[in-house]
Amino acid sequence: MDYRSFFEGKKVTQMGLGLLGRGVGDAEFLAEMGAELVVTDLKNEEELKQSLERLKPYSNVTYHLGGHRLEDFKNRDFILKAAGVPLDSPFIAEARKNGIPVYVSSALFAKLAPKGVTLIGMTGTRGKSTVTHMVYEVLRGAHEKSGTAVFLGGNVQGLSTLALLSKIKPNDSVVLELDSWQLQGFGDSKISPHVSIFTTFFDDHLNYYKNDRDLYLADKANAFKYQGKDDFLILGEQVESLIRERYSKEIKSKIIVARAVSLPKDLKLQIPGQHNRDNAACAFEAAKALSIPEGEIKSGLENFKSVPGRLELVREVNGIKIYNDTTATTPEATIAGLQALSSPQGSTLIGKKVEPLSRKIILIFGGSDKGLDMSKLAEEIPKYCKAVILLPGSGSLKFKTQNSKIKTEIQNVKSLEEAMDKALSIATKGSTVLFSPAFASFGMFENEYDRGEQFVKIVSVSKR
Repeated sequence: MDYRSFFEGKKVTQMGLGLLGRGVGDAEFLAEMGAELVVTDLKNEEELKQSLERLKPYSNVTYHLGGHRLEDFKNRDFILKAAGVPLDSPFIAEARKNGIPVYVSSALFAKLAPKGVTLIGMTGTRGKSTVTHMVYEVLRGAHEKSGTAVFLGGNVQGLSTLALLSKIKPNDSVVLELDSWQLQGFGDSKISPHVSIFTTFFDDHLNYYKNDRDLYLADKANAFKYQGKDDFLILGEQVESLIRERYSKEIKSKIIVARAVSLPKDLKLQIPGQHNRDNAACAFEAAKALSIPEGEIKSGLENFKSVPGRLELVREVNGIKIYNDTTATTPEATIAGLQALSSPQGSTLIGKKVEPLSRKIILIFGGSDKGLDMSKLAEEIPKYCKAVILLPGSGSLKFKTQNSKIKTEIQNVKSLEEAMDKALSIATKGSTVLFSPAFASFGMFENEYDRGEQFVKIVSVSKR
């Protein structure tokens, strides 16, 4: 399909511009393709100032900000909606009522990508970002040798997946991090990546899915529901039984289960924790399915460093290590971080007996409630933490109220700066300060990336 003709002269409404760079990149691409574009966002002009500045050169863009209008969802050729638009959005309902196609950026990209391009998609509640970047790093070396290219897209800050259409060629590969919201779009278009990796499945986004866990899983399942017999589905061990139980009759692709015990015995990762060996196993099997030699896969994994915001070692000062784990937005993710930094092997198996080396962690966590069960995290904290610093938020208040008998001392703070000051006042040589929120970032921060960037800045200017 000629992607240029798909966009040129079309009346398009883009629902959501945002501040992460993905939305503004999509808008730039649509404008450059000659679309008659209306951009609408709940945020106002002042809040979107940085994004709007990038779009100043384009005269074919109209803005309706500070709220949406039903008329922008009528008489249009298609709607491009941001991931996370509510399931019951009256504006999307209006578009569908009027027979207007609704797309998500990454799914529209997949629909229009040239024949011969290989799409590799990662999903899962935890691990998908790390596996995405692991696979990307491994494939880069292989593609350099073949003279083809590999691109990164999907749920990656600052990258417009749609804009990759102007760069990719047949025989290139695109590695996509796909959350459940983006996979809604894949389901609407009835497409799945050629190689799909499903890492883990835990409760998350239950506020969005109105406590319907099955609906959350159904969106995730679009990663493989439309695969063919020559495609591959890589399943992490944690999610294997669930997927086989729910979807075995629907799966047409070749299933491969990624097991950490099957990794090369001498594989040495730079990132800590058993959960990262599980991630490496998913990346290893995906690369093998793509016919990458095992030696090259091993080398790529051993050279891989952490993704920013995922157990990222920010600084070591006076023998105190400080980690940024801002993307830990579920209790399971925070538990994985505690275990990874407390034991040489670590463990992500909730309920499994783990013997920590010492209770050396000062945990900074808290934020906005997503309706997730925090009882396991409350059980694990006393095993690993010498102190807990609790940030403001609805989730924080709920956690402290429900876990008033927790043995580890919990100190409340009003800001991230105060949290860091308290943590460093408690820490001694050999301690670890772990910023692993376990909750969403709404309220104090624009998003989890902003939260992590603020933390890194605070740590970098600390005079201790």
